[in-house]
Amino acid sequence: MAKYSKKAQEKIGEVMHEFKEGKLKSGPGGKGGKVKSRKQAIAIGLSEAREAGAKVPEKKTEKKTEK
Repeated sequence: MAKYSKKAQEKIGEVMHEFKEGKLKSGPGGKGGKVKSRKQAIAIGLSEAREAGAKVPEKKTEKKTEK
């Protein structure tokens, strides 16, 4: 069973292709420089898929415990 929707998987595939070619940039407008990490490339793909309206699980955040 797929973890993400088909649209999200396609978007991640496109981003990974850019990453492998060395064309993927991070930050707004690509001003952050080249992406060097596979994990970072996947995170960018998921973020773009979310913006496009694809079904993607929410970002994981730390849960704060109250004392």
